[in-house]
Amino acid sequence: MTATATATSPIHELIQHEPLVFESSMNKEQFNNFVLRHTDLRIERDKHGIITIHPPMTLKSSLYEGLAFTKLSNWSIANPGRGTAFSPSASFNLPDGSQKKADGAWISKQKLDLLTEEEEDSIPDLVPDFVMEVVSKTDSLKKQKEKMEEVWIENGVRLAWLIDPKNEKAWVYRADGTMETIEDFEQSLSGEDVLPGFQFHLWELRK
Repeated sequence: MTATATATSPIHELIQHEPLVFESSMNKEQFNNFVLRHTDLRIERDKHGIITIHPPMTLKSSLYEGLAFTKLSNWSIANPGRGTAFSPSASFNLPDGSQKKADGAWISKQKLDLLTEEEEDSIPDLVPDFVMEVVSKTDSLKKQKEKMEEVWIENGVRLAWLIDPKNEKAWVYRADGTMETIEDFEQSLSGEDVLPGFQFHLWELRK
């Protein structure tokens, strides 16, 4: 595999309609370098070393993801002393050995202040306080729910949202193990004690 994947590379051909899933023996440093060399691809690895390269998002899915992240980013900018929001391009090395991305993540200032300059310029060993995932056309809802519980929450995320714009449903996962299902988009999601004052009106995703 070359260091740079082009738009006509075999990888891009393979992931046009479904994820590319394979096992690799790369250690953490090697995998970090692999991900950073292919920043145009959405690459994740689970705790068993299984790598997934995800298909490109559709225009509508990109719209939903962008709207959701913009709301999180705007709240974060308005509350600079609390922490920072990170875009879907951010990767996190988690305690169970997996490396994952979210459609939006927020990390408290207390955690960020502990990072060295070198860690800030790499893929850090860091667990977000909050994550959001927006279900896209190519996502498996079952796998996304598993990711919320078995990856994000089990690794220490305090609050996580899974949003399904197509079916107008959402799920809220909390560090205490509770999960709440939102049955329609007439409601709002609350940042609770993790993102105080943050309200995300689900009906704004009706585009």
